Amino acid sequence: MFVRSPSSSRLQATLTLVPVAFVVLSVYVGGVLWAAGISFTRSSMLPNYRFAGFTQYINLFSNARWQVSLGNMALFAVIFIPVTLLIGYSMAAMINRGVRGENALRTIYLYPFAMSFIVTGLVWRWLLDPNFGIADVARKLGFENASFDWIVNADMALFTIVIAAVWHSCGLVMVVLLAGLRGVDDDLWKAIRIEGIPAWKAHLFIIMPSIGASIATALVLMSLTVVRMFDVVVAMTGGGPGIATDVPAKFIIDHMFERQQVGLASAAATTLLLLVLVIAVPLLYLKSRRKGAAQ
Repeated sequence: MFVRSPSSSRLQATLTLVPVAFVVLSVYVGGVLWAAGISFTRSSMLPNYRFAGFTQYINLFSNARWQVSLGNMALFAVIFIPVTLLIGYSMAAMINRGVRGENALRTIYLYPFAMSFIVTGLVWRWLLDPNFGIADVARKLGFENASFDWIVNADMALFTIVIAAVWHSCGLVMVVLLAGLRGVDDDLWKAIRIEGIPAWKAHLFIIMPSIGASIATALVLMSLTVVRMFDVVVAMTGGGPGIATDVPAKFIIDHMFERQQVGLASAAATTLLLLVLVIAVPLLYLKSRRKGAAQ
């Protein structure tokens, strides 16, 4: 019988990954480098490779719509990340206690994440529509003065997107944190019970620090959701009323394909990439440090 040597198996595995590596380097990395290069030119409808310094970045950060979109993204993150983390952890802690119907509960909690953000946005757009959604149902039930017009209110529309995003993402956070909770040593739980430590103190000061790698993973995933937020905004509000719910991703798409300002859109995309790196790299570093400490 012919037996493959470990070296031949590794060579075969390496050769199998070569096409994938080529695609990643040429398409993804190449695309990023091209966009970054174009952002330093005066490109408008078509690429123009004449160097123009930081002109596009100056125009970008003096653009009122870009400023609004950054503010919306920051406000969205400040609300979305803590609320999603709190609800996701609560669901994970409840399931970790061994409740009945655990498999059914995990499926129910994770189901919203199985839906695309477009579908999620359309569902919540209908639910929050002041003429056809929950408010209309309430009026038909006899509450004639019922009104809920946040989705068409410039001051409140962003919060409706937060509601939809939290509903969509809690299940994913629950799964990530549940995996961390299942890895906590049983002796630690026994010690907590013996000492009589209140549940909220145990989770806040003992359990959560011990699953720091899982929390860091959840934070990275939620941060990427914040930065990439586009589908749900388009589906629910289209960035409106006016530009009240505009976000950087929508700004980039609109200026790239509708306004045909390639240079400005590339500058915005490069800025957004730098924001992702600023957020993700420290969290990933923290995750790796915690894993190393655990080992």
